[in-house]
Amino acid sequence: EVLTLLVLMYPLLRGLALHLHSALTGSYIPGTHSIAFISCLNEQIARDIARAIMDKKLAAYVNILPKSSALYFWKGELEESTEILLLVKTRTSKIGELSNYVRSIHPFETPEIISLPIDQGNPLYLKWIEENVPRD
Repeated sequence: EVLTLLVLMYPLLRGLALHLHSALTGSYIPGTHSIAFISCLNEQIARDIARAIMDKKLAAYVNILPKSSALYFWKGELEESTEILLLVKTRTSKIGELSNYVRSIHPFETPEIISLPIDQGNPLYLKWIEENVPRD
């Protein structure tokens, strides 16, 4: 029973240990921040969504990448279009709120909103993200 309890508590204990280690050493905890990818139909929509994200303080930084070609299946048909891609740098804890908010304002029926955790990076930049995106 003790072993089962320890196995079940391992993720929590590991998380606490990482946070304590980070607080004592100033090191980065992998996955604390994420990059979200959001595709948009055109540059105006991309700018509007980026500004709305920033106004809500859901990100510290949003890149608006120029047009790219896209191929995808939609309702069983192969489609081809051009899109603008947003790269959104934020806290991982904000991804759910960011996704919900973007879905509420995005014109696509099923907008692309995916994220990847940031494993490592410039410690000063990662600290800057943390300072510019409020905690939950």
